[in-house]
Amino acid sequence: MRLFKLLGISILVLGIFAFLLSLMFPSTAVVERTGVIQAPIDSVYAVVNNLKAWEKWNPWSRPDTTAQLVYSSQTSGAGASYSWQGQLNSGKVLILDSEPDKGVHYMMDIQNMRPVKGGIELKKTADGKATAIFWHMEIKLGLLPWWKLRGFLADRIYGPAMNEGLNRLNELCTHQ
Repeated sequence: MRLFKLLGISILVLGIFAFLLSLMFPSTAVVERTGVIQAPIDSVYAVVNNLKAWEKWNPWSRPDTTAQLVYSSQTSGAGASYSWQGQLNSGKVLILDSEPDKGVHYMMDIQNMRPVKGGIELKKTADGKATAIFWHMEIKLGLLPWWKLRGFLADRIYGPAMNEGLNRLNELCTHQ
């Protein structure tokens, strides 16, 4: 009996220590990728501003292949959104603001995940023939240690998909 009591107290102390230690970790994870798309800024903006075009390049536009996307009446610009309900998960994407020659900011909320605030910022290159792109995502992790631990892995988890998305976006915009 004494051994179980000692084991229980040890687990409790270890849990409290892990929680207190996790308070020193950042409560936000940021993942960023940059690139240059060999297309004029207006054609790149037309693709990133239109949610229906996201299926062709954004790796998270259809996270569950069984899901059906439901678009709002507005599919581009601030206020445009789509949602999905699938076997694996459900979620929603909402464009918060959108400006030509600057880019798009959005909120993505996926079931059982932390909300993601993201942005796709655009800028003309010096020669004006291509577009520099800065794609970033910010995830609020909260206080729980397992979410904060995932924050350390965010770049490894989401970064490769973002690179793939930028490559698809480049192909899509240069072949229009």
